[in-house]
Amino acid sequence: MNRILVAFDGPHFSQATLNFVRRLNEMQPVLVKGLFLPEVDYARLYSYSAGGMAGAYPILVARDEDTVCVQKNMDQFRKFCADNQIASELREALTELPFPELKKETRFADLLVLSSELFYEDMGAIQPNEFLHEALHLSECPVLLVPENDDFPQTNILTYDGSEASVFAIKQFAKLFPGLCDRRTLLVFVKNEPGPEFPDEQHIRELVSSHFPDMTLMKLHFTSKKNFNAWLGQEKRAILVSGAFGRSAFSNLLRKSFIAEIIAEHKLPLFVAHP
Repeated sequence: MNRILVAFDGPHFSQATLNFVRRLNEMQPVLVKGLFLPEVDYARLYSYSAGGMAGAYPILVARDEDTVCVQKNMDQFRKFCADNQIASELREALTELPFPELKKETRFADLLVLSSELFYEDMGAIQPNEFLHEALHLSECPVLLVPENDDFPQTNILTYDGSEASVFAIKQFAKLFPGLCDRRTLLVFVKNEPGPEFPDEQHIRELVSSHFPDMTLMKLHFTSKKNFNAWLGQEKRAILVSGAFGRSAFSNLLRKSFIAEIIAEHKLPLFVAHP
């Protein structure tokens, strides 16, 4: 049974993340743990820079009105899990430093699920804001970012560049979501620079086809992220699988800025993992 951690912040409650977990539970029983983090206290926010937390974490303090909202969200979480027969646990983070707590919780979880639109949206409505960046960076388990459109994926898009991170992400996805492996699957290699035509093609074919029986290998030649985003926009109800956020090289197209664009445009769920 996979242990899935779903994190909510302050008054924000993502129904889409729970709906996604419900669909996963229908395929294979899971245990979901709801982690309720405090809202930002802007008056006490410190050591915050555009490049990240700079080694210090922001102070988050629950205000009285937020405490009421958090309690309401916890009640809603309990009811949803009970109504849908999902094994569940719940924890309210009362500490003023929630990110170390989130990091520790991910160490003992198989998967972290976050809303790609609502997670600390007060810190910046255009995602990924710095808090979502930090959550992706510190997580010690794979992360699933879910948009608020409730479109459950029917197609898997596995991004591959020959790197350890890209292969690791594919293997983690197969282990965590066996119920999705029989869906239409595209193994995508994007090439816009000199180098091997398709790194270790036979090996990756053998690996992916053993987990994803309906697999199609695609070699795409684009000269910009805009071209790839246009192609990706044609794939409806898909989930994108990628190596570590900001670490995988998925050619020159699929660096941190590419992943950020996918999150910002809320096109589709995004699964991110790193060794």
